[in-house]
Amino acid sequence: MSERTQKLYQLANELHKLYKGKMITLPKVPVTEQMDFAIWYTPGVAGPCLLIKENPDLSFELTWRWNTIAVITDGTRVLGLGNIGPEAGYPVMEGKALLFKYLGGVDAVPLPIRVKTQEEFVFVAKAVEPAFGGINLEDIESPKCFYLLDTLRKELQIPVWHDDQQGTATATLAGLINALKLVGKKLDQAKIALIGAGAANICIAKILIKAGAKPGNLILVDSKGILHPEREDMKKLKTENPWKYELAQITNEERVKGGIPEAMKGADVVIAMSRPGPGVIKKEWVTQMNKDAIVFACANPVPEIWPWEAKEAGAKIVATGRSDFPNQINNSLAFPCVFRGALDVRAKTITDEMLIAAAQELAKYAEEKGIHEEYIIPKMEEWDVYPRVAAAVAVKAVEQGVARRTTTYQEERKTAQEIIEETRKMMETLFGAGFIRKYLLELKKQYLG
Repeated sequence: MSERTQKLYQLANELHKLYKGKMITLPKVPVTEQMDFAIWYTPGVAGPCLLIKENPDLSFELTWRWNTIAVITDGTRVLGLGNIGPEAGYPVMEGKALLFKYLGGVDAVPLPIRVKTQEEFVFVAKAVEPAFGGINLEDIESPKCFYLLDTLRKELQIPVWHDDQQGTATATLAGLINALKLVGKKLDQAKIALIGAGAANICIAKILIKAGAKPGNLILVDSKGILHPEREDMKKLKTENPWKYELAQITNEERVKGGIPEAMKGADVVIAMSRPGPGVIKKEWVTQMNKDAIVFACANPVPEIWPWEAKEAGAKIVATGRSDFPNQINNSLAFPCVFRGALDVRAKTITDEMLIAAAQELAKYAEEKGIHEEYIIPKMEEWDVYPRVAAAVAVKAVEQGVARRTTTYQEERKTAQEIIEETRKMMETLFGAGFIRKYLLELKKQYLG
């Protein structure tokens, strides 16, 4: 662990203790006298209760449900820390809620749960459905996460999203669209090696195929080597991880065998979502890729290969998961605005086509700003991209018939912008008035200089 990382740990520990968490709830209605409680609570509140009884969808219009999601985890795969349990995962869920609010204006409730089986997890998620407008699944081990996402998307009438799958896939596709443009290659012709076959790359492979990639041009590599139908563990995989098994049947049409170097040989693109490096991908393997190679090395905190090493080996465009290198493949560009758009049209689900629409809008925004080798995807601080992506998602939901209300691109873009701007102004006001204390500013100087 680097000295700077140790200081960040210490700073985070002290700040979390001082702030006693990162989120609170605040009233959004005025209370000017005791009589007002007769409106907001009993007896007046019986009015909206009876309306909702007749039409449950009115809960999206008469309560905060329209803008509120649950961030649910069982703590089985938290960041790079592994299975640390629901309580230990709480700070991450709360941090996610902060990002949802600041970047998308979405009210998110951290909900770490103690469950032993995936069936219990489904039961809990279904039980809390009436309370929320959507569910964000977070930090759940593979392959359980695939089962949960598939099952809950089918059985709930609100959007269900797993950020490690769909968020990563959306950001990756956005970056890849522009990277391919810069090197003059087409998605439907590109040979793509996916290093790692966990939650991220399984979903990325599926979304790439739906976006136009040829299944046979994809090669996936897991800890046992390249996936192909003749691999000796296929029978076991079919039972234990049918999602990986299915991809093994339709990808790698040339039946390449071996490991990472064999998968990368002759590839146009490598997308690595595996384990921290460096050295997971070697320079000599990059030299064996096709001309103008694209390398996404996204492991954190250390990418599978350092960006400069990939460049030295001939890669034209390199992306990582880190903010201190160019081209960060960042989930935070996806989940706040995807949920913003989905919530605003009261969507019943988040479809793969909605993800692709989000990725295309992210890519379009960057292209309009001027893409180049070190700018293929927007940055988090370019916040005006969020209303645009929300609008693209909302329109696609309406188009596909999964929205409870209609909108146009311009209407939703205006709505999303107003909600996000209001959230930022509210936080600035609270900070300026001293209700958000200035511990952060004081201690950052002490720890980080």
